[in-house]
Amino acid sequence: MSNLEFYSEPSQDCILCPRLNRFLQEWRLVQPLWNNAPVPLFFPADGIRKTRLLVIGLAPGLRGANRTGRPFTGDYAGDLLYATLKEFGFAHGMFEARPDDTLELIETAIVNAVRCVPPQNKPVRQEINNCRRFFAPLLQNLPQLRAVITLGAIAHWSTIKALGRPASHHPFGHGQQIDINHLRIFSSYHCSRYNTNTGVLTKAMFHDVFQAARTYLDQL
Repeated sequence: MSNLEFYSEPSQDCILCPRLNRFLQEWRLVQPLWNNAPVPLFFPADGIRKTRLLVIGLAPGLRGANRTGRPFTGDYAGDLLYATLKEFGFAHGMFEARPDDTLELIETAIVNAVRCVPPQNKPVRQEINNCRRFFAPLLQNLPQLRAVITLGAIAHWSTIKALGRPASHHPFGHGQQIDINHLRIFSSYHCSRYNTNTGVLTKAMFHDVFQAARTYLDQL
């Protein structure tokens, strides 16, 4: 079965968000060997149909996923995320911060709420709304999806909206769990270096969210 039956990817030169498209064009001139394009979904090694957990981030980091072409690969946020996924049995292999390492996801997929890197890592509302069309179908179409972890407030709100609910009815809160339809949403602060350096998010706090998701999935 084609992945197109579950979701679609933006084109390499997507123009839905002119500001982001211009920014990518600028970086293609500066760093022609980087990805500098929408970063695709990263899904389980044995196929997208096996996805039970979907992790939703904010947007590619300029020198991270925008450079490497794989979500959370090439910057600090990925170091913490992938180590945590391995800790709780959602990934295996060696994470070496490059897309051709041996790391593989287990029943887990990773996507960003905004597929293209935004200037100063700050997408605007219309860009968030535009890009929702590329991950919203995952929430309805993946046959085994049961849990979603949102990393940060923007990912949380965009997920709630993608599920057809008013974001105001489900405010963001670290460690919060929400049931919508057949999915349980687990919310976490984003695993950015800023959040961990300032103590907004500790490793233990981050692990607590993934432990909760692991326990929930294991009970189904």
